[in-house]
Amino acid sequence: MKATTIEQRLAHENRRHAGTGGVSAENRDYGFRPAFFDYASQKLYLSRFADGRLAPLHLAEGLPDEVVVDRAPNGRALATRASLVAGFERNGMFYTRKAAARALAALRSRRWPKRTEREAPRA
Repeated sequence: MKATTIEQRLAHENRRHAGTGGVSAENRDYGFRPAFFDYASQKLYLSRFADGRLAPLHLAEGLPDEVVVDRAPNGRALATRASLVAGFERNGMFYTRKAAARALAALRSRRWPKRTEREAPRA
């Protein structure tokens, strides 16, 4: 069986969930942020660039060594713990891609405005 890198797995997941709300481009306006959850440690990791800045999509390059099990000589993450799942964080909660798609459908059905369309809180 051919080994799959984390980048290949993320690309496959993006193709599989395209059009469902389970990808960053489709749900970011509703407050979903790309993240990873490690079921073994129960820790959530927001997706980050290698320099630590928050990333607008799922990137393995900013994952900490504690969840990366194989890196290329240049430092690129090749494989992660099997217990690590890509999904989204919203209001402190983790959503799998499938759960984010369901939540987004519910938000849209209630005509919930996108974050950019909501009024600013009044003082």
